[in-house]
Amino acid sequence: MKKRFLSLWNNFIKNYKKRREETRIESYQRKLKNKRTGILTWQDYRHVGFKIVYGLIIFALCFTLILAIAPALWLFISSFKSTSELYQIPYVLWPSDFNLGKILEVWNYLNFTQYFANSVYVVIGAVICAVIFNGLLAYVISIIKPRGHKVVFALVMLSYMIPAITSIVPLFKQIATLNLIDSFVPLWFVFGANAFYFVMFKNYFDAIPKALVEAARVDGANNLQIFFMIIAPLSRPIMGVVAIFTMTSAWSDFLLPYLVLQEEGMQTVMVKIFTIQATIATNADFGPDRLLMLLVISIIPQIIIFAIFQKQITGTSVMSGIKE
Repeated sequence: MKKRFLSLWNNFIKNYKKRREETRIESYQRKLKNKRTGILTWQDYRHVGFKIVYGLIIFALCFTLILAIAPALWLFISSFKSTSELYQIPYVLWPSDFNLGKILEVWNYLNFTQYFANSVYVVIGAVICAVIFNGLLAYVISIIKPRGHKVVFALVMLSYMIPAITSIVPLFKQIATLNLIDSFVPLWFVFGANAFYFVMFKNYFDAIPKALVEAARVDGANNLQIFFMIIAPLSRPIMGVVAIFTMTSAWSDFLLPYLVLQEEGMQTVMVKIFTIQATIATNADFGPDRLLMLLVISIIPQIIIFAIFQKQITGTSVMSGIKE
């Protein structure tokens, strides 16, 4: 009786998996038949050669995904190892113990809340400056177009050709002359002012139907009202993209915060990691395993922000019913 039951159960599982696989293939085929856009359409998939190309593309994408995830995954796994496990020969991939309490241990040991908060202040100010300043400038150049706007656009594009590292010395001298050392304000302006962000905003504003702006002007709205009530709501996707780029740049930058924020209590996360890494050889209580855990903590905010704004990246179309 038991053997018969097991045989029936195995046949049921086998048939269920078979039907599930057939359903998946049919669904996949229906999606291909309904595909009307892209490099390959449903007509192309009827040929064996295009199917092979499609398979190679999927393989390349999966391989690229593995390459992108592998470093962060290795860092996360290695951060839970002990110092002896990091230097063990032969190499051991998995740690003997995944102790999540190690994260709080490293955090409390360094009193990391202050440095984390400093980085958050820098990121928030930089994102606000990047969205407002670059957005307003692009709005003026793309939509208002006052006299001399082509000259301003040319100057911005010329500044785009100058490597940022070449201006670090005069920039630091100006910050020191203005007595802004140990202040977050210059970091907000430097990370917020970027010709690349301006170009993204301008290209996006160029695609917005001009009829929307003209209708708002007929209703009596001034230029600022048009920007904040018409342009800004339509530009949420590009604002999300600029916010992600600015956040990543401001959070991960080291050189300028290292020069400007000289007081230890105002250091950002990256500056603190550098100082710890420079003194790790003389600090017996803080080994390389804790340094790896500190690096894991430093990349978590960027992953969270990207997860929040990923829909903004893909939603680049202007949601409007008016067409020119």
